[in-house]
Amino acid sequence: MLKECGGRGLCATCHVYIKQGMDFLSGMSRREQRTLEIITSCKPNSRLACQSRVLQDGVVVELPPGMYVKSLQDIEALIGRRAQTDMLHPVTGEVLVESGKLIARSTIKQLENTDFQIGSYMTKTTDA
Repeated sequence: MLKECGGRGLCATCHVYIKQGMDFLSGMSRREQRTLEIITSCKPNSRLACQSRVLQDGVVVELPPGMYVKSLQDIEALIGRRAQTDMLHPVTGEVLVESGKLIARSTIKQLENTDFQIGSYMTKTTDA
């Protein structure tokens, strides 16, 4: 399941809202609870898809609006353009650039100390 990213933060890119069927999912681990506590877009029906096992049919999910930033290169390629959707911080889910706003170099500054190697940690995950 989810692993702390080398002490540099937790991954939250699989954050979803459960529209129906919350009772049809596995229980929430303490690690999932801790991760959800740092996500700024978290709601009472939030779960991490990687942590939620579907136990029976009837689960309906909604993706949070926006796009999680996956690398600084992604931002660099878009500087000077307008965001087509909210651009979200890869760990906290915080909106970095609102939809329709100009993507500026200051966005890169906000992500300087962010570890983007989250995907490589996911392949080495263990149950909490």
